[in-house]
Amino acid sequence: MYGIVNKSIEELVVQNFGAKKWEEIKTQSKIDIEYFISNESYDDDVTFVLAQTISDNLDIPLSEVLKSFGEWWILHTGKNHYGYLLESGGENFKSFLLNLPAFHNRVMMVYPKLTPPEFQVSHVEEKSVHLHYFSKRKGLTDFVYGLISGLGKFFSTEVTTKHVGSVPGENTHEIIKVSWE
Repeated sequence: MYGIVNKSIEELVVQNFGAKKWEEIKTQSKIDIEYFISNESYDDDVTFVLAQTISDNLDIPLSEVLKSFGEWWILHTGKNHYGYLLESGGENFKSFLLNLPAFHNRVMMVYPKLTPPEFQVSHVEEKSVHLHYFSKRKGLTDFVYGLISGLGKFFSTEVTTKHVGSVPGENTHEIIKVSWE
């Protein structure tokens, strides 16, 4: 993953728990990286180890850490660094979700070595869709739930999610029903 992801995790911890707590977590994680460079690629394990160490250190379930990070990614990192991309994704929550399958094509212009997840939308109704999340990375579904929640807040829309199912296979394929008011 790109350094911007790990920098964002650092910002989330520092903002909510302080710089001293971040240094403690970094030490416990045994990750020997002084600072993360946004546009440099890092092994995925760095991100997973950081998330697990945060979970262990703060005694918060890993799923909650990932959901919180997903929200943070939209409301802070995305909004502050890539607001133009978020705004170009749609004028409201529904249009953003419908445009989500093409979203990472724009992100790849900024990060050409990105291995993004893929999204597809089905069962489109007035106030709900089924969002299909595909990824070569296992274990990030809760992050996606956080992203959806963050997008709801970004667009001032009350959002609910319901896990519809998992499609077995080598890669992640989760189906999430996303509803809004």
